[in-house]
Amino acid sequence: MHTKAAVEPASTASQVFAPALARRMACWIYEGMLLFGVVFISAYLFGALSQTRHALDNRHGLQGFLFVIFGIYFTWFWAKGQTLAMKTWNIRVVDAHGKALTQTRALARYLVSWLWVLPPLAAVAPFKLSGAETLLITAGWIVVWAVLSRFHPLGQFWHDALAGTRLVTSAPLSR
Repeated sequence: MHTKAAVEPASTASQVFAPALARRMACWIYEGMLLFGVVFISAYLFGALSQTRHALDNRHGLQGFLFVIFGIYFTWFWAKGQTLAMKTWNIRVVDAHGKALTQTRALARYLVSWLWVLPPLAAVAPFKLSGAETLLITAGWIVVWAVLSRFHPLGQFWHDALAGTRLVTSAPLSR
């Protein structure tokens, strides 16, 4: 005989531990594919507004613009609970108490999430490495950063721990 108290810990446990690493990384890759459209439209808008004639002209301005656009994109969707990719993979981002993120917490998560790519880029910058070498080192860091989540007590990514957020499994919403 199952009582409500006996069933509760199992459902609570699924909300405490992060979704499987493979599922989170699949969501991460899918998010990158969806961001291609955001980058395309944003870069077109930036080029039109700044009258940039060549792709390498005003490159740093475009990078700064995309940083802001990504910040708006992620802050908006994370404050709502899920990005489009997270909906597909049934993953939701919540704060440490399981509540929806505030805009401030979502922005903090966005800024801290740059730990996925900034450390290797900063490390290779003084060495003038080729694009392939930089890509290889960055990809290696991404793998290391993802695997480090295995050492978090709840299996969360470390940027989530730093931002006071966590990823949980989210059942699909009924239609």
